[in-house]
Amino acid sequence: MDHVTSRPPASKAAPDDRYAWTEPGVESLGDGLYRIPLPLPGDALKAVNVYAIAGEDGVDLIDAGMALAQARERLTEALGQIGYGLGDIRNFFITHIHQDHYTLAVELRTTLRGKISLGEGERVNMQAIRDVAAGRSEIGFIEMLYGMGAAELAEQVRSFMAPRLANPQPRLQWSDPDGWLADGAVLDLRSRTLRAIHTPGHTRGHVVFHDEAAGMLFAGDHVLPHITPSIGFQPSITRLALRDYLGSLRLMLTLPDSRLLPAHGPVTNSTHERVNELLAHHETRLEQTLAAASAGPVSALAAARMIPWTRRLRKFDDLDPMSQILAVGETSAHLEVLVIRGQLVRDTSPEGVDTYRRPVIVG
Repeated sequence: MDHVTSRPPASKAAPDDRYAWTEPGVESLGDGLYRIPLPLPGDALKAVNVYAIAGEDGVDLIDAGMALAQARERLTEALGQIGYGLGDIRNFFITHIHQDHYTLAVELRTTLRGKISLGEGERVNMQAIRDVAAGRSEIGFIEMLYGMGAAELAEQVRSFMAPRLANPQPRLQWSDPDGWLADGAVLDLRSRTLRAIHTPGHTRGHVVFHDEAAGMLFAGDHVLPHITPSIGFQPSITRLALRDYLGSLRLMLTLPDSRLLPAHGPVTNSTHERVNELLAHHETRLEQTLAAASAGPVSALAAARMIPWTRRLRKFDDLDPMSQILAVGETSAHLEVLVIRGQLVRDTSPEGVDTYRRPVIVG
């Protein structure tokens, strides 16, 4: 316990401490709850938070990290600092199916007693992953690019991904969880009670875990303090991802305001404050997207080229290929919400490319 560090709330951190939350260690959040950042490969997301809930006969984890040797070593070390080992893990409660949250749990389960729980809405994503692995279908985010008018980008990404699919590093495991969580499922952990709340948007089966008594929300990637989560970037693609996400954000405002425990970023004091910021951000983005489509029929790619990206307001062509995929996908998601709202109409060409335009007003 002497090695556990406690860090100040994010609101008191200096601007240059933006990535302080990624530093190795264990942050005590009080009452047997600890935040453990585990490393991720690449430069975009540097770490993922795993939350350890300590009890008399073991420890429960919210999310698990990616199946990387360094992540496993970091988790082993961190649990040791609070008096536990990997063999003491009772449960892995996973917010969603993305590899940086799920795959280390699957790897550890092969030799440990811990049980994995995942939102039941992720069944369709699990099947989509298996279809890709078996060669029965294309990766969802590549396939979707053709309908968005980005065939050239799709081919570029397919060429980039081909060797990684043939020999993935790390070799990820995608077996089913031990249990699928229904919306509203209550998890009695003795030391605290959590309720799983279905929050589709980032993925179809994303869940958050609400500890109402303690005033805490384990938010996964649903509500992040520094960035907006990607929308619909998942194995099974849906046109309704942003509609679902906005609804899931509004759902958070019906709960008592809680301390925000995100998967990426520091712990902050108000979920509601950040939710309102995210809702405002998407309304601004919807206005920009509507303006991009107002001059005539546009594909998602064409609209994305007219919109500024990142905090630096970068041009689409200045983004790296992965960021371009995310930009096109998110532009498409915003266009679809505008169709739902009646502000745009979608037309599909014989080649399967969607374009969007203002509706014709008669009379």
